[in-house]
Amino acid sequence: MKAIRAADTRPELLVRRALHRTGMRYRLHDRSLPGTPDIVLRSRGAVVLVHGCFWHGHDCPKGVLPATRREFWDAKLQGNRERDARNATALTDAGWRVATVWECALTGRARRDPDEVAATIGRWLAGDEGELTVAGLWRPEAPAAQVRGADSEAGPQPASAPARADSRTTSS
Repeated sequence: MKAIRAADTRPELLVRRALHRTGMRYRLHDRSLPGTPDIVLRSRGAVVLVHGCFWHGHDCPKGVLPATRREFWDAKLQGNRERDARNATALTDAGWRVATVWECALTGRARRDPDEVAATIGRWLAGDEGELTVAGLWRPEAPAAQVRGADSEAGPQPASAPARADSRTTSS
């Protein structure tokens, strides 16, 4: 776990670049605020938290518990979720608006365009809602295999599709 980054993760960088392209300016990792938010928009009284789906226990295909040491991981991730809730409550109580962007919104098959995520954050900042959550475009009621097939450009393959021949095999 030593190699897991707390700042400057790929999803965080994608959000930061997209927000910067829209003209928004921000501060990073303000330690004076509860939970050290990833992005702080002081002039707008808002913070953006970019959460990794696994580490913060998101209910999506990227947030699956490992098969080994389930009790350890369940307790650890539950503690992370509780800490996230405490920090979000402390920020809200201090007058901050809180946006949470999940990793699945920016990476993987269910990802959104980072500029779309930035536009969503921009609309939220222009409005008066207190909280915003941005997640991937996956469908929780569908198994991952169906989501993968439905999202692919070619669409789902028919069940009777012939198997591809291995290119290394030669017929003599």
